[in-house]
Amino acid sequence: MRKSSSTPRILIIYTGGTVGMVMDPVTGALKPIGFKEIRDNIPEIVKLGYEVDVHAFNPPMDSSNMHPDVWVELAGIIGKKYEQFDGFVILHGSDTMAFTASALSFLLENLSKPVVLTGSQLPIGEIRTDAKENIITALEIAAARKGGKALVPEVCIYFDYSLFRGNRSKKYNAEKFEAFYSMNYPALAEAGINIKYKKEFLLKHKDAGLKVHRKLDASVAVLKIFPGITEATVESVLQTPGAKAVILETFGSGNATTASWFLEAVKRAIKRGLTVIDITQCDGGSVELGMYETSRGLKEMGVVSGHDMTFEATLAKLMFLLAQKPSRRRLHELLETSLRGELTNP
Repeated sequence: MRKSSSTPRILIIYTGGTVGMVMDPVTGALKPIGFKEIRDNIPEIVKLGYEVDVHAFNPPMDSSNMHPDVWVELAGIIGKKYEQFDGFVILHGSDTMAFTASALSFLLENLSKPVVLTGSQLPIGEIRTDAKENIITALEIAAARKGGKALVPEVCIYFDYSLFRGNRSKKYNAEKFEAFYSMNYPALAEAGINIKYKKEFLLKHKDAGLKVHRKLDASVAVLKIFPGITEATVESVLQTPGAKAVILETFGSGNATTASWFLEAVKRAIKRGLTVIDITQCDGGSVELGMYETSRGLKEMGVVSGHDMTFEATLAKLMFLLAQKPSRRRLHELLETSLRGELTNP
């Protein structure tokens, strides 16, 4: 029963992940539990005074099994429930959380309500678990409003006292509670005694209504450059059957070997119609094609600059744009344009 029109209404979408894991006493392995057990371990949820509903995946899934079809499903759930709730919290495994957050940022066009992904490094049943604080604060962020509008009208990740833009985030540590960071964009909020929102870094509210996109095209391959990479390796990736685009992970500000066989291989791939986008292997910084001799050739042959996008955002953006079937020229223009705050316009 609805408490009042001013009571925040939050939908928790429980997908699975470490946050809902318990140890199997027989095998010693972690296995997923249901949301009821999570709720029983966090009685503080009731004290928030929110109207909370739950959509739970059955069975819960390990985030290593995350798939573009699930991203579309999540976007559809939010779209269907959008008018009924003030905000959404997605409980998700940390390993692929940045991928899911990036994908949802593109699938949910004109978003004006919070979609907060969170999880934990320790299962909720552990004494030292980080799950309680993460979930409770994520709910507070999803419910935060001012002047009748959500304070955080975008897809984001909350983890260990920090709120980051989803498509700027990256998991960088498998052991610390501070599992995520955003090297190329400031945190959107910091949680201490109070939650301090950095409004100047938040996306602006959209006047248009929410548009939910329901298609992704996973025809993407990845070529990570390393010293000693062979011609056979490069050719095998660039000639991946069915691939429409290749993410080229290069050194520094977009640099790669200047070996003639490498440049010729990339040039042939582009002539065949393949889109090649260059992003840096570094977690921080930006691609600047042509800045050095080792990237000038790539720029001249038509390699697209990924600027300061994360790998996760680049992958999600390619899947999203390829599904729209734009012209090649338009695809390249959109890749180098910030659509959801995923890159810093040069």
